[in-house]
Amino acid sequence: MSLNSLVLELEASDAMALSDALMEAGALSVSAEDAQAGTPAEIPMYDEFDGELLDAAFWPLMRLRVLLDADAPVHDLLARAAAACGMTAVPDHIVETVDDADWVRRTQAQFSPIRISQRLWIVPTWHQPPDPAAINIELDPGIAFGTGSHPTTQLCLRWLDAHVQSGQTVLDYGCGSGILAIVAARLGAGRTVGVDIDPAAVAAARDNAQRNRVPGEFMDAATPLDFTADLIVANILSNPLKVLAPMLASHARIGTRIALSGVLVPQADEVSAAYAPWFDFEPGAEEEGWVCLSGTRR
Repeated sequence: MSLNSLVLELEASDAMALSDALMEAGALSVSAEDAQAGTPAEIPMYDEFDGELLDAAFWPLMRLRVLLDADAPVHDLLARAAAACGMTAVPDHIVETVDDADWVRRTQAQFSPIRISQRLWIVPTWHQPPDPAAINIELDPGIAFGTGSHPTTQLCLRWLDAHVQSGQTVLDYGCGSGILAIVAARLGAGRTVGVDIDPAAVAAARDNAQRNRVPGEFMDAATPLDFTADLIVANILSNPLKVLAPMLASHARIGTRIALSGVLVPQADEVSAAYAPWFDFEPGAEEEGWVCLSGTRR
């Protein structure tokens, strides 16, 4: 079986409207990127946006990559989508044939084993562990955030490597793939609990824990938490972290350590301030413009 990849470049407003119309017309997926990436006009995107700022903040020129079944009538599908969102002409585009096996190989080639610390590796299942004696976490890219490649995840993993002690209770809030809770369990934690607002992430985390042969409790954010933790880690984004401060503090006791990531360096002070009524913070660890804040409940 083969797939078609449709590639076209549009102004942001047209691209966003056309993306929805293409999905309605039968596209398998639509991804967007900065069409000016790699040039002086590139606009990096790191943080979340308020709804009213989205249109103004998005890339002015976007490249859409549209995945279609091989037998889908590409031109007709694109023409219907363009007409549905008020375009008077079919946008310029190119079509590439992508063989299924090539698609898998291309995807897998982007993900290699990642060394997190002296004793900790994240290894996709199609790779042999580079160091069989290390703690090797088997994790494939999927629908939930946290493959070990992003700086915020790596900062949290190194923090866990330095702080997890045998038998401790660890709360991973915003667990995504479950990688942080799974690593904590492999490092010797006694109880690991992962929480996420996305049911798909909770399911993925459970599957990943089973694959790595570790116990772990993963639950929806609506489930009440009736315990305090020795370690709390939350790798989300700055705005949700600030909102969550009182709740996370309520699950910490005197001496509980907390790590907060998904925070850009300029945001560190305001996030620390949100937790200041309960936690004393140390200087944060930084990587590629991101910071992991580490504090202790007083």
